Amino acid sequence: MSQTSERRRGPRHGPGMPVEKPKDFKQAWGRLFQYMGSYRILFIIALIFAVVGTALTLLGPNMLSDMTNIIRDGLISGDVDMEGIMAIVVWLLVIYGISAVISLAQGLIMASISQKTAGNLRNDISKKIDRVPLRYFDSAKSGDLMSRVTNDADSLGQDTNRAVSTMIVAITQFLGSLVMMLYTDLTMAGVAVGSIILGFVLMIAIMSKSQKYFNAQQNHLGAMNGHITETYNNHSIVISYNGDKRAKEEFDKINDDLQHSGFMAMFMAGTMMPLMNFIGNLGYVMVCIVGAMMVLDGSITIGTIVAFMIYIRLFTNPLQQMSQGLTVMQSVAAAAERIFGFLDEDEYEDESHKTQTIEAKGHVEFRDVHFSYIEGKEVIHGFSADVKPGQKVAIVGPTGAGKTTMVNLLMRFYEVDSGDILIDGVSIKDLTRENIHEQFCMVLQDAWLFEGTIRENLVFSREGISDEKLEEVCKAVGIHHFIMTLPDGYDTVLTDNDTLSAGQRQQLTIARAMLDTSPMLILDEATSSVDTRTEIIIQDAMDRLAHNRTSFVIAHRLSTIKNSDLILVMRNGSIIEQGTHEELLAKGGFYQDLYDSQFEETEMD
Repeated sequence: MSQTSERRRGPRHGPGMPVEKPKDFKQAWGRLFQYMGSYRILFIIALIFAVVGTALTLLGPNMLSDMTNIIRDGLISGDVDMEGIMAIVVWLLVIYGISAVISLAQGLIMASISQKTAGNLRNDISKKIDRVPLRYFDSAKSGDLMSRVTNDADSLGQDTNRAVSTMIVAITQFLGSLVMMLYTDLTMAGVAVGSIILGFVLMIAIMSKSQKYFNAQQNHLGAMNGHITETYNNHSIVISYNGDKRAKEEFDKINDDLQHSGFMAMFMAGTMMPLMNFIGNLGYVMVCIVGAMMVLDGSITIGTIVAFMIYIRLFTNPLQQMSQGLTVMQSVAAAAERIFGFLDEDEYEDESHKTQTIEAKGHVEFRDVHFSYIEGKEVIHGFSADVKPGQKVAIVGPTGAGKTTMVNLLMRFYEVDSGDILIDGVSIKDLTRENIHEQFCMVLQDAWLFEGTIRENLVFSREGISDEKLEEVCKAVGIHHFIMTLPDGYDTVLTDNDTLSAGQRQQLTIARAMLDTSPMLILDEATSSVDTRTEIIIQDAMDRLAHNRTSFVIAHRLSTIKNSDLILVMRNGSIIEQGTHEELLAKGGFYQDLYDSQFEETEMD
């Protein structure tokens, strides 16, 4: 089966069904709203609350207009109607109070929706990481991926609420004030609206130019995180090779790009507020001039001008809010595009239909396996081997021969291009990856420990491991004495800043594997980080670990695999020799050259 046919597109697990990968502002927000589909009812409620709360606020100016006219008439007649004024004041307090409560409820609902959406996105990214083939991580930077999980998800969580709430209230207030102005006086409404049209045109023009800078800003931020993570995770190597100058130059370049895109994004966004202020002030001036002329010829009352002064504020403020909201929405769109871009990456095939499982005895067969990391550049050429249950199989060869690749294919970290791999006569294509992984325990060249106690690192995902068993295994690999010298023994917490050597880390991972009862074992350069004396101790422990298990050992030190039942010699992706240590030496071929070269190096040392 081809690599392509083994995959499927995008996640099928989010709150909303995915659509085409967003490529611009509209598509990004359309995808985001679709993703928030499970909160549709809450969103509609928040929308209704926003509309009702804003509509109640818009009733105030007309009531203030009536109050102004009552006061004006009272000043003229000498008898001010205080009861009428107090009635209007009471109604205003009730209306504004209800509006405030509704607005508070709307804000709480939108905050809940946005934070739950951000939480769902983080969960989906976390789950997606487990389903993305290793091929993706061959080219992706971990820092950029972390930026999507943290910076981009945080941007969505914090800014979606702010942007959507602002836009809902602003649009409702804008349309509502327009309706009330038209209802109050058509001429004055025409003057107010005419002064605002220019603001709309300029705001749309600015938005069309600024979105690319927001996208670039998020991408450069991801690149920055990737560079920093890569540099500081390997800080000692960078320093030892005097690569700090080059690393700083690359940092400066990314930083300059980020500074430019960030500056342009903020500059373009920053022009909206003063522009809207100018348009709003222009509206005030025009209303005052035209209103004064209409009062003089008796067309309107002073109360109408008071109402329009408030309406023009309610009409122009939403424009300022919309300009701010659109700025935030552009930032959210850029973050959403990066997140959904990752969620839409190819995944491993859906294996829910596979029901066959095995409890392996350890018979593994490779049948004419071909594989390429990059299409058209094959690295494994017709690999075939038959491994019997309980055999210890060593895979040796020069760097780049394909040794680790074969293990990755066996574990189905990658899919074969053609050929097949069988465990106890069952093709691994017919088994789920979880079932395959249950059959193996692994010790890799790169020792992996997480932040937690030594006990937690050793036991990991297994239960029922007694303290006696734990100590027995650690003694077998020669790490027990060191653990007991630590302040809290097996309960000592390991962190990124611990002082464990590479060899001690490797001993812990070997002890972890010895606690596993899986029927097959993979050792990939498991003793590469330990000294010769410790290697002898670990070698004895691994021999016991491999007892009655089918084991695959990848090693460059040929002295460690002399007792293997079968040695596969690889070169350029193919098996060129196979047999026991004695048989291969007797042939006098490539294996003997490898062995003699190491022996000569040892003699010279």
